[in-house]
Amino acid sequence: MEFRSETRNETETREAASGPLPVDSLDQLVDLAKGQPPERQHGLLKGVADLYRSTGGRNGAPQALGDAFIALVHVVAADIRQALAERLADADWAPVALVQMLATDAIDIARPVIAASPLLQDGDLLRLLAETSLDHRVQVALRPGLGVAVARAILEADDPTVMTALASNRTAALDGECMSRLVSRSRELAALRAPLARHPQMTPELGARLYQWVGEALRQAIMERFTLDPTRLERAARAAAQQAAPADVAAARLTAKLQASDQLRPATLIRALREDRLEVFIHALSRLARLDLDQVRRALKADTARPLFLACTAAGLDRAAFPAVLSEVRRMNHGFPRDPDGADWRLAERSASQAAYEFQLLMAPDDGRPV
Repeated sequence: MEFRSETRNETETREAASGPLPVDSLDQLVDLAKGQPPERQHGLLKGVADLYRSTGGRNGAPQALGDAFIALVHVVAADIRQALAERLADADWAPVALVQMLATDAIDIARPVIAASPLLQDGDLLRLLAETSLDHRVQVALRPGLGVAVARAILEADDPTVMTALASNRTAALDGECMSRLVSRSRELAALRAPLARHPQMTPELGARLYQWVGEALRQAIMERFTLDPTRLERAARAAAQQAAPADVAAARLTAKLQASDQLRPATLIRALREDRLEVFIHALSRLARLDLDQVRRALKADTARPLFLACTAAGLDRAAFPAVLSEVRRMNHGFPRDPDGADWRLAERSASQAAYEFQLLMAPDDGRPV
């Protein structure tokens, strides 16, 4: 069965459906769609969509027709919703409520409308950041022309994956404050460094700051881009390497002393967390597991608990103790690392050396270069 818009003129359609659609009519339409094979569902939905557009779209189509359009989308198969989302990606005539609904659907359906729909406003994007999955939030961060209010909300959430996507979005409205915060965050989050070094909003001043903690390849790119004084930059980089927060210095000294006296144990990790000494935990974990300190810090900001679990396993911590460790770390670390499904870290038994190897694979920079 197909809807054919040419069987009614625009005036007749408006008169027939100008008021609210009777509930039994909506129910009949939905029941009809439910009982059809996918190809007929697609034809039925296409007919209603064409009719909605031809009668004025969101600015002129009868409310009843919009209700019918949205009700049909609720019951058709996922692949049909995906095809519809691709069709409506840049449409300005679709019902706003329908576009908002598609934007919260499974990510393959949501991606086209999040990326391009002119009907999604900053308020809609902020709700997506607050209420949807990591994949949805990443797509929001990648949206062309993203507004500064949404960019600031991403920075406030401090999710490493979403921030990295934002740094990769060269059309986002990143003001000086946003860029400065991203550069500061890149000191611990290595994935931010390469996209920031090439970002069109990067300034010579911010480039000089970024230079202090990036690898050799990115240092060369920064110097070539801004023609900065290499001698001055090297002095700044050495000063930054020597500068550390008092808590960090104290933690490094304490763990070095414990290790030298053969008193550094997995139990040290538990004790540090019970005493609210997160820096001691980080340094002790790095030394016990023989892992790079910067990589351990990144693991504590990850969007999954798996790297932290692997590091703890490499350090000799009993896996039965990890749920308590994760809970304490997240309490002191603004909810990081994320643990979205509560079971992402539950890996099969592995040796300390195997866990260390898997950790290093997970935490390696995307470009494969040392940072």
